[in-house]
Formats: sequence, structure tokens, C-alpha cells
Amino acid sequence: MSLSERWQELFGPVDGEAAVMNLASAAPEPGTGGGANDRLKHDGGPWTSASATAGDLRTGTETSRAALGPAHEGVEAGAVGLTSVAALKSVRTSWEERLRAVRDECERLEGALLAVAGQMGETETAIEKSFKGVHGGAGTGGRR
Repeated sequence: MSLSERWQELFGPVDGEAAVMNLASAAPEPGTGGGANDRLKHDGGPWTSASATAGDLRTGTETSRAALGPAHEGVEAGAVGLTSVAALKSVRTSWEERLRAVRDECERLEGALLAVAGQMGETETAIEKSFKGVHGGAGTGGRR
């Protein structure tokens, strides 16, 4: 494919519409026709999904951390005199600290990613509104 053909693929008209620019990674699949539904959208997308995943990981991490205590109940009494009890207690404490750190980081990320999703959605809306006058969008009659 020549540079000119690739340029037309990325920037050329889609189904008789005005020329649009597509990111190579977000370009419509060949034969799908492209169109308005193939435009890059931020809101409700990857940032929101990543936020939800961080929230799920935070919940799962806390559930696992909380289960460590009950899982170790009675170990000390049943293994009196064994040196491995002290090592087990040390390992448990270490894992509880690590899981707390993961839980806390996921909580921070959940909020931060959700905030980015909101900002991107607001930016997208502002950009969309700014183009309505340029392309004669709804409600503007083609005038600014």
C-alpha cells in the first residue's frame, strides 16, 4: 500500500461523509462502511472499565485479606512447640500488609480512573459542541 493510499484510508471520506481522521488502531474494519458509530469515544469506555476492574480487585483483595485471620485460627494452639508457627505468623503478617497495600492502591486507582473517564467525556462533549457550528450541526443552522 502506498503512502497516498494509506493517507486516503486514514483521512479520506467515509460513505460520502466529509473526510474524517481515524487512529490506525481505531480505524473501521474493511467492509464495515465506517460512519459515525466508528468515532472514537471515551465516555463509558476503557477508563470506566479500568475503574470498575480496580474496584473489583480492591474488593477481592480485601475479601482474601480478611479470610487470612479465620483461616489461621487454632494453628498456634495445635502446633505448640513447633518453630514453624513463628515463621507462619510472620508470613501471614507480611501477606496481610501486602494485601492492604494492594487494596489501598486499587481504591486510589478506582477513583482516579473514574475521574479521567469523566474528564474525557466532558472534553468529548465540548469538542462535539464546538464542531456543530462548523459542520452545520443540529440547532446551529450552519452558523456560529
